[in-house]
Amino acid sequence: QVQVVESGGGLVEPGGSLRLSCTVSRGKFSVNAMGWYRQAQGKERELVASVASGGTTNYGGSASGRFTISRTSANAVYLQMNSLKPEDTAVYYCKAELQWGKKYSDYWGQGTQVTVSS
Repeated sequence: QVQVVESGGGLVEPGGSLRLSCTVSRGKFSVNAMGWYRQAQGKERELVASVASGGTTNYGGSASGRFTISRTSANAVYLQMNSLKPEDTAVYYCKAELQWGKKYSDYWGQGTQVTVSS
């Protein structure tokens, strides 16, 4: 059974930092890309950052040089967020793109709340 587990959210003051972690228990699947998305209240879910199995990274506009995604193993990533702003407040979701043979599937975590407020 595949599980995507996130951790590291919380309350932080503007200008502060947080590190989000995500681990996939992948069973028989191999893990291709992993990424972080966020959804603020009343808004659509958007890409924050992703990293492919080969290490290529892709950042959404919201990351704007403040966030860094890193892959620590085949099934784990973290997102370092610096210089946080109130507009970064959202639920952050980890997504893993898994592959078994020619079958590809996306799995999402439950989300972790990030609140930036003084």
